[in-house]
Amino acid sequence: MAKIVNAWNEWDPLKLVIMGRPEGTNIPAPEPAWWYDEPKGGYPLGAFGPFPQEMIDNANEQMNEFQKRLEKRGAKVERIEIQDFMTSGRPVSTPDWVQPNNHGVNNVRDVMLVHGNMIIEATTVRRSRWYEYLNFRPIWERYFREDPELVWFSAPRPRLTDKSYVKNYYYYYNNVWSYEEKLEKARKSEFQLTEHEPLWDAADAMRFGKDVFHQISAVTNKSGFDWLKRQYEALGLRMHHVVFDNYLHPWHIDVNLAPLHPGKLMYNPEWMPITPEFTQIFKDNDWEMIPAVRPEAIHKHETYLICEPGQTSWISMNTFSFSPKVIFVEAHEKAYCDQLDKLGMEVDAIPYDKVIPLGGALHCTTLDINREGGCEDYFPNQIAGY
Repeated sequence: MAKIVNAWNEWDPLKLVIMGRPEGTNIPAPEPAWWYDEPKGGYPLGAFGPFPQEMIDNANEQMNEFQKRLEKRGAKVERIEIQDFMTSGRPVSTPDWVQPNNHGVNNVRDVMLVHGNMIIEATTVRRSRWYEYLNFRPIWERYFREDPELVWFSAPRPRLTDKSYVKNYYYYYNNVWSYEEKLEKARKSEFQLTEHEPLWDAADAMRFGKDVFHQISAVTNKSGFDWLKRQYEALGLRMHHVVFDNYLHPWHIDVNLAPLHPGKLMYNPEWMPITPEFTQIFKDNDWEMIPAVRPEAIHKHETYLICEPGQTSWISMNTFSFSPKVIFVEAHEKAYCDQLDKLGMEVDAIPYDKVIPLGGALHCTTLDINREGGCEDYFPNQIAGY
């Protein structure tokens, strides 16, 4: 029986990765966790439904090419097994609520945290993603049978009643609060989630061996971070909180940070980390923090979950490392490709502009399961209380 699950960081040489699938991706129906309201994308508030088939086909073409490139470099790639209920168009429900549609299962990074030999099923915070974990179960069950060292557990499944959300949050966000008021709330990590129950998305975590850096966001509340921190401390691992400035409604950490290899980290210069301990711990352990060049690709698409057409987006930083020297970058972000090349990285430019509208880029749509190497301590100089 072979060791299957082993991924301690974001950069060691890749051996096995799971990729999502765009089939079944929807514009979500309104729910307390998110009021999608993008009439420019054809979906005003209250409207919802599947992405156009042409966009799904175009996304599949680019994801299949990404898969081929990963396999050509020697990695094994598994694709998520989409369950029938995800594509049926039927509503989903619990005893507490009914949700008219599912979100999809393209962004596999969001709902599962793989760290070392552990698989941790995240709570997720949206009703449209409550059942998304079931798409992973056939794979996890197989891994559990074949890997005697796998530790697999789930965070407490949330009820996601109205008590978990700030009443009328999006109405006030869109119609009442000033920019300054929204910025102040963001700096205090106060978003649409209450602290009624622990809630967190896995894509708010960035792995650095023995340490994980995690943001509280619109999809992770303080209770969720505390739940994870306690679990990690019990395992002898460390979890650290970080807040980023001028980011009014943050959704995942991988548009803020991109570690290249030990000692070198890219960061988003527009949404600077304002947690002083965060910057200090990297300084104390001799990490070079480099501001990423500004994104330059102009997004063009019909329907979208992220990246408004005609604009640039920091999804440019959503890269995926094959090894400490090889990194996959969205091909249209030529300035970022050039910057990484000058830093000594081998850049494999992947066209992914047809995938991004569905809600994520290269890091979002991958879940690295096995990388070479073990648990290293990249931050021996710790800060008390952080």
